[in-house]
Amino acid sequence: MADGRELLYFFDTPDRSSDFVAPADARELPSRPPVSELRYDALSGEWVSFAAHRQTRTHLPAASECPLCPTSSEMASEIPATSYDVVVFENRFPSFGPEQHSSDVAAGLGAFTPSHGRCEVVAFGPGHTDSLASLGVERVRTVIDAWAHRGTELGNLEGVEQVFVFENRGAEIGVTLHHPHGQIYAYPYTTPRTANQLARAVSHRERTGRNLMADILEFELADGKRIVERGTHWTAFVPYAARMPIEVHLVPNRQVAELGELTAEERDELAEMYHRLLCSVDALYSTPTPYIAGWFQAPRTHPNRDEAWLHLQLTSPRRAEDKMKYLAGSEAAMGAFIGDVTPETSAKSLRDAASRANGDA
Repeated sequence: MADGRELLYFFDTPDRSSDFVAPADARELPSRPPVSELRYDALSGEWVSFAAHRQTRTHLPAASECPLCPTSSEMASEIPATSYDVVVFENRFPSFGPEQHSSDVAAGLGAFTPSHGRCEVVAFGPGHTDSLASLGVERVRTVIDAWAHRGTELGNLEGVEQVFVFENRGAEIGVTLHHPHGQIYAYPYTTPRTANQLARAVSHRERTGRNLMADILEFELADGKRIVERGTHWTAFVPYAARMPIEVHLVPNRQVAELGELTAEERDELAEMYHRLLCSVDALYSTPTPYIAGWFQAPRTHPNRDEAWLHLQLTSPRRAEDKMKYLAGSEAAMGAFIGDVTPETSAKSLRDAASRANGDA
């Protein structure tokens, strides 16, 4: 790109790839922002990134000014091509990066360090009003390959400890662009939720001699009431103690550490099941449901990495057609969640929605 950022194209079919010539970015862009700062919160034991330059990022522009639409004669966007399937590029307003380096700053009161890492944007297609669900199974499959490729590449960068692939969809979630897209964060540390999951898995291993996610899968399958779909390679279920009104975990049936380890057959089924899940979520109500869908991948060098099990968590705060769950009081301050919808009810609603979506297909 014109300011030195990396941009990659991914294609639905090999013939499109062979015919494509990547155009140059002819824009005049300002220099990239300085690296943000990480500060250590001694009370929680967590690192916090401060990226003040993100205050100036693009916020819900009109379609004619969308930076993820293809470049046209009227507007030069972040994507210089006049059309594309899937594009991945470095975020112009990164929370981490743009540099990647190792840091040995000791965690302690007053500790700080450059917020090294990398942030990328994944544009799912050229249509401004599309969604990942509306783009179909073939496009979802291309997106999965892009996720896997970038996860492996970013995980190999110096100083990167964990790669997080995610999509925020809907203004209620806080998106700043309506165009269908996701993001990838390459963190210089193991994220708090991942560290907590690994600690729980280690404790479970010490008590039972078994992997925690393997036992969760067995538990959910034996009960059955919260299973949304069971495939050859994947299982989708609402967890027993779901925190959000809509929460689905999509888990491979074998232990996999990261997206790059998935076989072609596993990616094929994932594309189909994930597409059905997105269509089911959208079929719950008469209007599209906002959601966050994030992939939990194994950290690169964490001592308990072997206990990690790749999985997707899709959540939405929508608890009824016209009601949203807001994190206030108990949830926001104490992290003590109170459910509005039972997991069994949520799972049944999703199965019913899947039937309606399939009937409409």
